[in-house]
Amino acid sequence: MKPRIKKLIGVCIIVPAIFIYLAAAAALGVMVPDFWLLKLAYYVVAGVIWAFPLKHLLKWMNAEPPASPSR
Repeated sequence: MKPRIKKLIGVCIIVPAIFIYLAAAAALGVMVPDFWLLKLAYYVVAGVIWAFPLKHLLKWMNAEPPASPSR
């Protein structure tokens, strides 16, 4: 698959995924008890954890296509 197509597919997945994750994290953040340390811990973890699943997608997007065999 061409790198440009892979990057287009990746962006079409990443942008909606981030908005969905943001909405879910905010909705769950309301349920955290109203103590500043707990809120801080929740939002720090929620702000970092989104990157781990997308790491694999970014790796796929930026992978070089396999070399075609020369004849």
